[in-house]
Amino acid sequence: MAFIVYLSGEIHSDWRQRIISGATQSALDIQFTTPVTDHAASDAAGDHLGEEASGFWRDHKSAKVNAIRTQTLIQQCDVAVVRFGDKYKQWNAAFDAGHLSALCKPYITLHDASLIHALKEVDAAALAWAQTPEQVVEILRYVTQSGV
Repeated sequence: MAFIVYLSGEIHSDWRQRIISGATQSALDIQFTTPVTDHAASDAAGDHLGEEASGFWRDHKSAKVNAIRTQTLIQQCDVAVVRFGDKYKQWNAAFDAGHLSALCKPYITLHDASLIHALKEVDAAALAWAQTPEQVVEILRYVTQSGV
């Protein structure tokens, strides 16, 4: 069973690569998609539309350009993994989780136990909570297996 899995969330660790590598090693029939993970490129996504004097408007334009990709990939995915790290506040990841929930798209949250309280609403709408990328791979292995 082929799946499209969207990998949303923090961009400062190797969690995406660990999931992709684990799925590849397990020969899972999965296509992975991601938002732009280059922070500087994401911040500059709207710069070609004209210079802005205010950081607010620069961010506003770039967020809209980034949303073209993000919204399209969320709509196309079968399932998503939404990663929350402890180093930065990932408001965009929480927004993605809300978008996924509104579209009735299943998602897995990926974060450590220290964020349970802060993410209680996000986790309540998720269909699974994992603490490691390897646990995510095991979930994906299970849901993509042929009927047993």
